[in-house]
Amino acid sequence: MKIGVTAIRGKMSRTIATLIMQDEIAELGGGLTRKDSHIVGDDLGEFLGFDKNDIEITDDVDNFIQSCDAIIDFSSPKLSLEIAKKCAQYKKIMVCGTTGFDDEEKAEFASCAKDCVMIWSSNMSLGVNLLFNLVEKVAATLHDDFDIEIVEMHHKNKVDSPSGTALSLGAAAAKGRGIDLEDHARMQRVGKDLSRSKNEIGFATMRGGDVVGEHSVIFAGDGERIELSHKASSRDIFAKGAVRAAIWGSAQKNGFYSMRDVLN
Repeated sequence: MKIGVTAIRGKMSRTIATLIMQDEIAELGGGLTRKDSHIVGDDLGEFLGFDKNDIEITDDVDNFIQSCDAIIDFSSPKLSLEIAKKCAQYKKIMVCGTTGFDDEEKAEFASCAKDCVMIWSSNMSLGVNLLFNLVEKVAATLHDDFDIEIVEMHHKNKVDSPSGTALSLGAAAAKGRGIDLEDHARMQRVGKDLSRSKNEIGFATMRGGDVVGEHSVIFAGDGERIELSHKASSRDIFAKGAVRAAIWGSAQKNGFYSMRDVLN
């Protein structure tokens, strides 16, 4: 199958495209860049450090999508929404790892799945998706006198905070405890008289250096503490998961899926 990659200048996108070039099943079908980028028309193979493959990097969204069977998108909410609508129009598979959607954008994005296969996850790695399951199970098992805190760190250039993965971990913890995350999330603690409320799920964010991604969920009780953590040292783990999801999607009916569906 031919897979196209959006935002081809980005680190994650280049990693994904490189893995596709080396894959035995998938074939790199195209690379999309922003309008009027200086790399428009460049050979995609040479751009990625391989031999020339006669595929030109493009800024034409329609031609890009029509030339592929599946699209992998790690970009921005605005571009991801545009790609989702086009994938629905042309009946293409979409694998998306973009985070930072607001509620309206989420609804608009998900609505495209009625006309195509859409696979979205805040994190494509096997380890993190296992962590989601573990967090939900531990939260369901422990009593609510165990406080839940989520700590995450990423590189200094990450734009959204908390990370999409941290929010998904919070959602998993809330689901396990049988509460609504929106009603119990505490995103910051600044000031006085901020004692912890019952069932509060706290988030702490750190940014610096070139950290790929680190997440910890802490269950703190009286006299004991349980910590579940995942640390990514390479973007390859996310890229491999995205390619695996695209191949998996080729055998599915139209609908909205997650990496949990892929891994199951």
